Amino acid sequence: VQLQASGGGLVQSGGSLTLSCTASGGTFGGYAIGWFRQAPGKEREGVSCVSCCDGSTNYGDSVKGRFTISRDNAKNTVYLQMNNLKPEDTAIYYCAADLAYSGSYCGFYGMDYWGKGTQVTVSS
Repeated sequence: VQLQASGGGLVQSGGSLTLSCTASGGTFGGYAIGWFRQAPGKEREGVSCVSCCDGSTNYGDSVKGRFTISRDNAKNTVYLQMNNLKPEDTAIYYCAADLAYSGSYCGFYGMDYWGKGTQVTVSS
């Protein structure tokens, strides 16, 4: 599975962006998809994920209530709607795929495939 993240950019604090993760070369519907981010000098952290099959989601504590993940299996795409962005959201955002062993699970560990990142910069 090849993953391509897009939609990053520069936005002011309080603004919104929508990231897209588009997959090719595999059975997209069989994978849970996660979004991760890494800011300079910091460890990579899990932002959000969505299960393959029933839409179950998880969110990191720092983005709960502000970010929403969704997927469109017909378009092989997962979206991350980011609202009320803060300067601390500045990072490179990556999407990753995890071959699903449960239709209702997603997590931030054991990802099988990674895409190249997209830069999100939030100015104060």
